[in-house]
Amino acid sequence: MQGRRVVVTGLGALTPIGNNISEYWEGLSQGKSGSDWITHFDIEKFKTKFACEVKNFDPNNFFDRKEARKLDLFTQYLMVAADEAMADASFDMEKIDRNRFGVVVGSGIGGIGVFYEQVKGFVEGDGTPRINPFFIPKMIIDIGAGQISIKYGLKGPNYASVSACATSSNCIIDAHMLIKYGYADMMVAGGGEAAINEIGMGGFNAMKALSENNEEYQTASRPFDKRRDGFVMGEGSGCLILEEYEHAIKRGAKIYAEVGGIGMSADAHHITAPHPEGDGAANVMKSVLADAGVAAEEVDYINVHGTSTPLGDISESQAIKKVFGEHAYKLNISSTKSMTGHLLGAAGAVESIAAILAMKHSLVPPTINFKEEDPDLDNSLNFTFNKAQAREVNVAISNTFGFGGHNATLLFKKVNN
Repeated sequence: MQGRRVVVTGLGALTPIGNNISEYWEGLSQGKSGSDWITHFDIEKFKTKFACEVKNFDPNNFFDRKEARKLDLFTQYLMVAADEAMADASFDMEKIDRNRFGVVVGSGIGGIGVFYEQVKGFVEGDGTPRINPFFIPKMIIDIGAGQISIKYGLKGPNYASVSACATSSNCIIDAHMLIKYGYADMMVAGGGEAAINEIGMGGFNAMKALSENNEEYQTASRPFDKRRDGFVMGEGSGCLILEEYEHAIKRGAKIYAEVGGIGMSADAHHITAPHPEGDGAANVMKSVLADAGVAAEEVDYINVHGTSTPLGDISESQAIKKVFGEHAYKLNISSTKSMTGHLLGAAGAVESIAAILAMKHSLVPPTINFKEEDPDLDNSLNFTFNKAQAREVNVAISNTFGFGGHNATLLFKKVNN
C-alpha cells in the first residue's frame, strides 16, 4: 500500500551502558558490558544475582520530588528518553500543530515495581487497604504515553501497544502507520522497562529464562556462544521521533534514517519458546523486505533479537539463512543485548537506535563475550564477535520477538531525497 514517507528526526536513550545517546553509542562502539551485581534489592536468596541496571540514575535530576513520587521507574525512564528525543528533534513548539503530534510508547510489564511494593505493604500490614492513591496510574502500561502527551501538549493519537519483548518495535510500527496513512505528522515512539526487582527477577528465574552464571556475571550475556545459559535482565528506555518526510524537510529537520519497512508475524507455536525452525522469525523478515521493496541482497546489517538463550539464538540464525540465502554470509549480524542485557519491552526501541547509529557512523556494534563456537550454529555467519566492525550501512534491520510468539521487525535505510 502506498502512503507517505516516514523518517526519524530525534533519538533518546537511557540504557545500562549509557544514560543518553552519545554515551550509549560510545558504549556500543567500545563493546562495553552493562552487567554487574544487582543493587536494587537484596540478592542473597536469588539464583541470579546480576543484571544490567541503569547506572547513576537520580530521578531528582529530572523531576521534582513530588512529581517523581507519582511515577513508577519505568515511566521515569520513558520520560527521560522522550525528553532527549524531543530536544534532539529541535521542534519549534510554537509553530507545530500539536493536534497532529502523537505518542505511542509501551512497556512489556509496566509498573511491576509499584505493584510489588503496594501488594507487599498490604500483605505485611494489618489487612487495612492503605493503598497509595497513585498506585493505579503509576502501574498501568499506557501511562507513559499519557505523561509524555501531557508534558508536551501533544494531542494526536495517544496509546500503548504491548507485545512482550516486541513491544517497542510494535509501538514504532504503529507510529509509522499513523503517519504513513495521514493520522498524524509527528510521533514519539518507543518503550521503557524497569523490572529488576524481587518479583521480576524471581519470575524469570522460575521459568529458567535468566542466566545463572554468577561466577562470570559481567560476561554472562553471550549470544551465539556455546556456553550461553539464558538472558541477562536489563532496564531502561528508548524513544524515537518519527516524522512525515515532507514535514521534516519543510522545517529543516536533521534526518537520521527513513523507516523503510515494517514486518509483523506470529510463531503460533508456544507461549515462551521460539519456533524450532525459526518460521515466525523468517516470516517477519520476509514481510519487512516486501513492505520496504528491498531485496535481501541490499541489507547490510541485522541487529538480531539474540537474547543469549540456547534455543532462541539457533532459531533466529536459521531464519536468517532461510531468508537471505547466500547473502546471509555477507551480512553483519550482531546482538547488542550482549552489552545492554535484555530490556524486554524497551528492547526494540533501544536496538532500533543502535541500528540507526550504525548507519550514521558506518560502524557495526559487536556481539561481545564470545569465546567458544557452538557446533549447533553456522559459525560461518558474521556475528561481529567481540569488536565493532567498520562498514557502510545503507540498510539495517532490527528484529524483536516476544513471549506469546509475537514477532516485529523494522527496516531502516538512508534517506534518498
